[in-house]
Amino acid sequence: MTPSPSSTRAHRTLLRVAAALALFAVAYLLAWPVPIAPAAWEAPDSPGFVGVFETNRALAAAESLTTLGEPGPEAIAADAQGRLYAATADGWILRYDSSGTSVERWVNTGGRPLGMAFDGTGTMWCADGKIGLLAISPEGSVRVVATEAEGIPIGLADDVDVARDGRIYFSDASTKFTGKGEAALEASLLEILEHRGNGRLIEYDPATDRSSVLAGGIVFANGVALSHDETAVLVNETGSNRVLRVERDGPGRGAVTTLIDALPGFPDNLTRGRDGRYWLALVSPRNALADRLAPHPFLRKVVRRLPAAVRPAPVNYGHILALNDSGRVLVSLQDPSGAFPMLTHALERDGWIYLGSLSAPHAARLRWRAPAAAVAPATEP
Repeated sequence: MTPSPSSTRAHRTLLRVAAALALFAVAYLLAWPVPIAPAAWEAPDSPGFVGVFETNRALAAAESLTTLGEPGPEAIAADAQGRLYAATADGWILRYDSSGTSVERWVNTGGRPLGMAFDGTGTMWCADGKIGLLAISPEGSVRVVATEAEGIPIGLADDVDVARDGRIYFSDASTKFTGKGEAALEASLLEILEHRGNGRLIEYDPATDRSSVLAGGIVFANGVALSHDETAVLVNETGSNRVLRVERDGPGRGAVTTLIDALPGFPDNLTRGRDGRYWLALVSPRNALADRLAPHPFLRKVVRRLPAAVRPAPVNYGHILALNDSGRVLVSLQDPSGAFPMLTHALERDGWIYLGSLSAPHAARLRWRAPAAAVAPATEP
């Protein structure tokens, strides 16, 4: 049967429309503007879940702690009285009694608190992703302390620690992809995909009211912890799967070395523990496709143009590590089920490890007793 002229015209029209759509799709994937300008780099080989990182289910025994319906208890802190604090997505800092069972809404920062630490006066120093560095009095009065460092606005204040001499150290995860324009997770994905190192470690001195950059060029500067002897500051470089050590003072001030690299996941917050330990939370395992794309900036632009559902994304897999001052892994605690999703924080306190999350509807804690192998020696052999 010979097609009618009208059906032939309709078929040709359909082909032209399909060709135009295909051409548009190709042009979109190749040339549509994106907010990143990726740099080529070489991702370190992932160690996988073998050896010291061998898969286990130790974290599956963690129990829930209510956050009064406030989601995303990103960070946990403790004051000198043993009370615990959790920083949540809607700006609330919750306060628990020392047992972790009774909780109240204490302070709302009006932003997104991501890191907390106390000084010797009882003042809480808070890294707020939307505002900057805050000081919160024991009575709950909030004061904005720093919104810029060396003339550059703080884009995404992320984590904080306090030295015994009163100086404050906090991370600015990205000066380009900020907590003011994107949510913390989206900002981290953009910064990591671009990989140009828009993050920095900042020192704030209350005596001079001055913020200075101690180290820059960090790909999503994240967790911050003073070394146990306070000669250096440790900062997580989430986008490069490693922890950096930055010298605080003297001729080597600002010198950066790598404490541990080639981690099997993306490091988030970092805290000092007992007996020379540091606790490191891995928010997600590494992504093999993202690692393969590291040397290819153009392809990473193409990936950014894809629908969010098919881009590389975080995976819910619970994992925390204990390290020593030489970067040796002392403990690896996991929950492959990811029942406590987007794990961001581990705080060791009175026989418990308290866990924070970027997205979970509650906090958690794990009863834990350190094995002999997890006690870091005073000096490495």
